[in-house]
Amino acid sequence: MRPPRSISKTVTTLKNRNLTAFFSALSLASLLSPLMAHADETLDKIQQRHKISVGVMVSGLPFGTLDPKTGAPIGYNVELAQGVAKGLGVDVELVPVLAPSRVQFLQQGKVDILIANMNLTPDRSKILDHVPTPYEEIAAAALMRTGSGIKTWEDLRGKPVCVSQGSNFITWLRGTYGAEIKAFRSQAESLLSLRGNGCVAAVHVSPTMLALLNKPEWADYEIPLEPDREPLKSVIWLRKGSPDAQARIDAIVRDWHRSGWLIEVGERNDLPPSAGIRALHEKLKTRRPSLRSKP
Repeated sequence: MRPPRSISKTVTTLKNRNLTAFFSALSLASLLSPLMAHADETLDKIQQRHKISVGVMVSGLPFGTLDPKTGAPIGYNVELAQGVAKGLGVDVELVPVLAPSRVQFLQQGKVDILIANMNLTPDRSKILDHVPTPYEEIAAAALMRTGSGIKTWEDLRGKPVCVSQGSNFITWLRGTYGAEIKAFRSQAESLLSLRGNGCVAAVHVSPTMLALLNKPEWADYEIPLEPDREPLKSVIWLRKGSPDAQARIDAIVRDWHRSGWLIEVGERNDLPPSAGIRALHEKLKTRRPSLRSKP
């Protein structure tokens, strides 16, 4: 015996509604799941293997180099990487990177974070996330042979200037002063070209250039030009969509400032802390430390 037509219609309608609700929920879950998983991906990965992989530059002191006796990375950036690991309560894996490929190392997951002489710029912020609190502020310095005749930044117009590939200073030197840019894979190659008269000046971050002037082999060189731009903020970089790791590491960096540890590391590595970093220490030193973030 068939059920009345009205009952069959009601049953069909309920089935359709249930199916619609089911597939709607399934569709929503499929959209949210990747986002929920991605939100904690970097921090989860670090915690699961109890290790953070940090890309560091080892192109020269004070930022980083290889110990001639052990071959292990040493220097300012290396100490910061170790400080992040200690703050997170995990081990550290140091991965040497070069300027041309450091972003790719991070994007491809070969490292979890970058502490690799990458200053904060709008273009970089479009493709990567960064820890909001900077760990230093760095200006540009032009190293050149004594008696070169170059007295102002404008004197670089039309002249070859050596830099590292991916340098923060390329657009500024080319756009503002019309310098002829010669970009090399590393700072060492750039400086070698300067010594071989391949360029009239090598422009890199000021701490590295100032440190060279203390070495006998650079006795015939000078840094005659005053800084012509505000110092750029040096920050730790992460892949896009890592808010938990970003927040945890920012708490660590703020505690570095609060405790004065960053100033100690800078002075220990012949990197005199900038005025901006000393001011940040004064601002934060009376605040309470964050849990599990003291180096």
